[in-house]
Amino acid sequence: MTGLPTYEDVLEAARQIKGEAVRTPLLENDVLNAQLGGRVLIKPECLQRTGSFKFRGAYNRLSRLNEAERAKGVVAFSSGNHAQGVALAARLLGIPATIVMPSDAPAIKAEGVKRFGGTIVPYDRETESREEISARLVEEQGATLVPSYDDIYIMAGQGTVGLEVAEDLTARGLNPDQFVCCTGGGGLIGGSGLAIRQHFPRCELWAAEPEGFDDHKRSLEAGDWVANARKSGSIQDAIITPEPGRLTFQLNRKQLTGAVTASDDDTLRAIAFQWKQLKLVAEPGGSTAFASLFNGQIDTKDKTTVVVVTGGNVDPAIFRQALEFV
Repeated sequence: MTGLPTYEDVLEAARQIKGEAVRTPLLENDVLNAQLGGRVLIKPECLQRTGSFKFRGAYNRLSRLNEAERAKGVVAFSSGNHAQGVALAARLLGIPATIVMPSDAPAIKAEGVKRFGGTIVPYDRETESREEISARLVEEQGATLVPSYDDIYIMAGQGTVGLEVAEDLTARGLNPDQFVCCTGGGGLIGGSGLAIRQHFPRCELWAAEPEGFDDHKRSLEAGDWVANARKSGSIQDAIITPEPGRLTFQLNRKQLTGAVTASDDDTLRAIAFQWKQLKLVAEPGGSTAFASLFNGQIDTKDKTTVVVVTGGNVDPAIFRQALEFV
C-alpha cells in the first residue's frame, strides 16, 4: 500500500483482525455524566489484548507478511505498548520479533514483551537513536521494520477502534459531538478519525497529549511538523514521541479539530477516577484524553463525548501513586 489510508482500508483491517483482536465495549457511567454535565461514552482499549489498542495495528501489519518475510522476523521500536502488540502478534503468526525499547520503559511493559516471546534491545532515549538502532538490526537480520504509527496498515488497524465506536453509536441511535483520543505519533486518532468522520461528518476530533509534549498541538498551529524539545520527563510515556508522524500528520492536519493537553497529575487523578467509578485499570498515557475532560480543556457540558482509554499497562508504583487521589 502507498499513500494514506482510507475508510475502505479500515474496513479491510477490521476483517483482517476479526477473531484475534477483542471488540471492546462502549461504556457509560452515571457518576461521570453527572460530574461532567453531559453524556460521555468510554472506549476501554485497556481491555484489549496486551492491554492496549496497539495489538490491532500490529496484527494487521504482521499478518500481511509473506512466508519469506516472516522467516526473517520483524523489528519494532517502542516504549512498551506497540512492543507488546508486535510481540504477541508475532508469536501468534510464528514470527521472530526484536523490540528496541528505552531502558527506562515501565517494567510491566518490558515483562510483557518477554512473556510474549519478544527479544528486547535496550537503549538510552536521551543519548541514542531508536531509529538508528532499529535500522542496523533490520540490515543485520534482513528483518521487516514495523513502525509504531507511520505505516498504512498500522494506521488502518488502529482505525478499527473508531470503526467499532461508530458502529456502536449508530446501533444506539447516538450522534456524537466530539471524539477525544490520546495521541502520540498520531496513528490511532488518524485511523479512527477516518471512521468517525465517515459516519459522523460533523463530529469534532480532538488529540490529547502530555503537557510539555504537545507536538501535534504546536504542529497544527504552525501548519508544519514541530518537534518536542524533550524526549522524556513524563509518566505519560506511552504517548511521548519526538514529533508527529510523517504519514499520520498528513492525515491529521486535515481531520483534527485541535489538540489539548493534560499534566501528569491530571492523568493520575483520571486513573483514580477510572478505577473507583468505572472499575478500569488504566495507565497515565492511556488516560490523557480522559484527563482532558476534567481539566477544563474539553467542554463536555450538554454534549455527547466519546473518549478512548488507550492502555492499561501501569506500573504498580505509579498506580499506588494514583490511588492517593481517591
